[in-house]
Amino acid sequence: MDELKECRLGINEIDEEMARLFEKRMGYAKRIAAYKKENGLPVRDPGREKELIDRCSGFISDEEIRSYYVSYLKSALDVSCSYQEMRMKGMKVAYGGAEGAFANIAAKRLFPGARLISMHDFTEAYRSVEYGDNDCAVLPIENSMAGEVGTVLDLMFQGSLYIRKIYDLPVSHHLLGLPGSKKADIKCVISHPQALAQCSGYLSGMDAELREAANTSAAAKIVAESKNKGLSAIASDETAAVYGLEILDSDIQNSGINTTRFAVFSRCAGDPEPAVKNSEENFILMFTVKNEAGALASTLNIIGAHGINMKSLKSRPLKSLPWNYYFYIEAEGNIHSRNGKAMMQELSALCDKLKLVGYYKV
Repeated sequence: MDELKECRLGINEIDEEMARLFEKRMGYAKRIAAYKKENGLPVRDPGREKELIDRCSGFISDEEIRSYYVSYLKSALDVSCSYQEMRMKGMKVAYGGAEGAFANIAAKRLFPGARLISMHDFTEAYRSVEYGDNDCAVLPIENSMAGEVGTVLDLMFQGSLYIRKIYDLPVSHHLLGLPGSKKADIKCVISHPQALAQCSGYLSGMDAELREAANTSAAAKIVAESKNKGLSAIASDETAAVYGLEILDSDIQNSGINTTRFAVFSRCAGDPEPAVKNSEENFILMFTVKNEAGALASTLNIIGAHGINMKSLKSRPLKSLPWNYYFYIEAEGNIHSRNGKAMMQELSALCDKLKLVGYYKV
């Protein structure tokens, strides 16, 4: 047998074995897709993909071919994710606003194969998941410039859903107007309050009335339907394309690093992560304390005593009790570890209400 024929026969045997393994691997991908759909998780998980590539590339001893194996792994991940997207096409993902809104853009990127359901506002989107009409909701919780989205934080505290994923979306705001209009024509600018706040510097230089809308996409729709060249909206370039508006000015936000954090909300809390220390793990707690001296400080001392690094601490007024507040904490660590469970037990004895809203990996 000549050398070439022998090599080809060897490759044929390997390909046959790889085909069996591929079918087995895709069987697991099918199960993963079902789990993600049930738990409101996006198809792609960059952290898991990096972990897999780093671990598996270490199995290759030949340095010359390691980079080729990494390329092979990336292709295998793309195929797996494409298959999962196909399996998850029946998944219904709610978001607040119309097509082109930033929540719509985030939902598209998180769930490219799902059916995206436009809801009138954040509350309607959240409740639709609670009622079982949709599988999950993509809602903004914070902007790097304008701060928290209070309506969504209140829903998190009062509602029953869990956060399963956090996604950072860079936001670019544009001044949109009817075709043929000019910036000098604008007498009124319409947008969501957060968008108006994020563009306050730019707007201060305009002699125009500011009007609030339910979301940026709704603002663009108002302008498109008005036929009034004196009206403009602040929204994304995707929104401009949806409603046939022209971009009169681009990137008008106060900062070039304007980012909105979106959360994926699901009815399922999900399975606990392995009880190991992992700096990439994060969790979100919401709680109330007794209205007495030192109550909040005692709570924070418990968290610090367990070596938990708090990334964020916010307070919001309780709607049911004037001049009383609930608190939001986002922190690093595995809440399901022995240390995390011990901390939760101590907090539960001190807090009037304690709620684990969710945990996620960055």
